[in-house]
Amino acid sequence: MRAQNPRDNTISKIQRLFDAAGFVELLGVDDLTAIKVHFGEYGNDGYINPVFVRQVVDKIRASGGKPFVTDTNTLYSGSRHNAVDHLTTAIEHGFDYSVVRAPLIISDGLKSQNIAEVEIRQKHFKSVKIGSDIVAADSMVVMSHFKGHIVAGFGGAIKNLAMGCAPAAGKKDQHYPTSPHVVEERCIACGKCVEICPVGAASIEGDSSKLDPSICISCGQCMEVCPEEAIDLNWETDIPEFLECLTEYAYGAVKDKQERVGYINFLLNITPDCDCVPWSDAPIVPDIGILASTDPVALDQASYDLVNKQVGFKGSSLQCNHEAGADKFKGAWPKVDGTHQLEYGEKIGLGNRDYELVEI
Repeated sequence: MRAQNPRDNTISKIQRLFDAAGFVELLGVDDLTAIKVHFGEYGNDGYINPVFVRQVVDKIRASGGKPFVTDTNTLYSGSRHNAVDHLTTAIEHGFDYSVVRAPLIISDGLKSQNIAEVEIRQKHFKSVKIGSDIVAADSMVVMSHFKGHIVAGFGGAIKNLAMGCAPAAGKKDQHYPTSPHVVEERCIACGKCVEICPVGAASIEGDSSKLDPSICISCGQCMEVCPEEAIDLNWETDIPEFLECLTEYAYGAVKDKQERVGYINFLLNITPDCDCVPWSDAPIVPDIGILASTDPVALDQASYDLVNKQVGFKGSSLQCNHEAGADKFKGAWPKVDGTHQLEYGEKIGLGNRDYELVEI
């Protein structure tokens, strides 16, 4: 990320990286090309800079394509739960036409009802639900902020495809293996889970909160806001299955776009939390760089390895594993092994964990 002349500034690097990765060859003239990004929850500032997105827009336009910038609505309540709020948040975060020079389209529609079923015939799902405008796009560039995640361990290209391309119903499918429950001896009955729950699954009964499993959609918001960490999961059983469901959705998001998708991971401002939370914690390691590939598994594996080579920041959320070579994401989320998404992605044919790192 060092720069001392115009050729080395970040926007020039993104342009060179686009060319070096061969992304022009993925695009056809007049392609309707989706640029999949995360606009960031209101209050979060870790999302990819829209000026960086503009560089990809310009490259696609120069190749004869017709780019649009896209995301899907969230399962949980917040500033991106419907297309009106979502677009408002995106514009307030700088993703307006004057900056990115491309229209913004929420791919699953106003209330997350624009859904296309994609047949995948995998272990957990025979078909998956993907935002219809993402399925309809001719080609795609997936721009992902690489960072930590409370239940996935880390989020990169695979998670951006899986959760990011799915409507609310598809996100619920992916979360179905997880089963949040209240650890009553920790609970102080503060009611924060009741306030945040988007479906009314949480309630206060006596001296403790309760979660109704027949209503809960496993969105995880209650875990994020609980001040006592009194809401927990069955980490050993729930999370591996969750990661497999997530990876199968990633597979479905690009199944019908063979050799028409490019991926860029931004290893900048590497926070412990997803950009879905309405805050941004301090980074856990220094900025590293920007990576590109046509293989999402190889890209996330390389990103994961590069993060772990760093010396972790003292005073960050890292509980351990500060030394170079140690798993930084387990240092932030000790109960999660996020590498299962890489293993399973290779197993089902989403990509390959082997890679060659070429510096440009």
